[in-house]
Amino acid sequence: MIEQTPKIRTSFICTIPSAVVTQALAQAGADTVVIDQEHGAVGPENLHAMIASTAGANCRPVVRVGKRDEAMVKLALDLRAVGIVFPIVNTAQEASDCVAMTRYPPRGRRGFGPFIGHSRWGMSFQDYLPKVGGTVVCNIQIETKAAIDNIEAICAVEGISVLVLAPFDLSVELGCPHQFDNPIFLKAVEQFERATTAPPPGTMPTATSGWQKNARSKHLFRGASHFQIWRRGAAGMHLEQPDDCDHAD
Repeated sequence: MIEQTPKIRTSFICTIPSAVVTQALAQAGADTVVIDQEHGAVGPENLHAMIASTAGANCRPVVRVGKRDEAMVKLALDLRAVGIVFPIVNTAQEASDCVAMTRYPPRGRRGFGPFIGHSRWGMSFQDYLPKVGGTVVCNIQIETKAAIDNIEAICAVEGISVLVLAPFDLSVELGCPHQFDNPIFLKAVEQFERATTAPPPGTMPTATSGWQKNARSKHLFRGASHFQIWRRGAAGMHLEQPDDCDHAD
């Protein structure tokens, strides 16, 4: 039997409140653009335009909310986001609450009002709930010692789409900031991987910043912050620029 080559899925975190930037990332071939309201300067006035700018590309707009807030989640989904990334989830109960915010009753408690959202799929307002309402992506970030200690129980929560190991926050909390080869950090990563690649009930895909193989779905996730990429690119252009080159006014 020939093993299939894992499919690479690329995700960019967009922190700049710009529809033009979001559109450029989507058109560049990203599978997902994560519009960042946790660490980015993205407010509700920018959110709809950034989500809408992915139209026409095979790119899914997902919103990382600033906190586990029902109003933020409802607005992002009603503005046509296909999913939510929840930061700082520490327990199975908190993970269950996150899932409930993305689901309509009786499975959850999302308020019904997709007056804008239904147009993304070219369907009527009435068709949104039965055709799209149950497909919302619910991603959970694992970034604290408490979350690692509770990872097996979190894995058992039904409705989670992806568990994301956030190495920067986790390493800071563990007392070894950015030391990704530190034994304390590596032990936490091992515990995360052991739980998320175990047989059911831990059956959701997993990902980390950078590269992470998913043993179940045979996917590789590659993530990056567009701000870091553009900053490095601009710095490189500045260093390579000849003295007599034309400058834009």
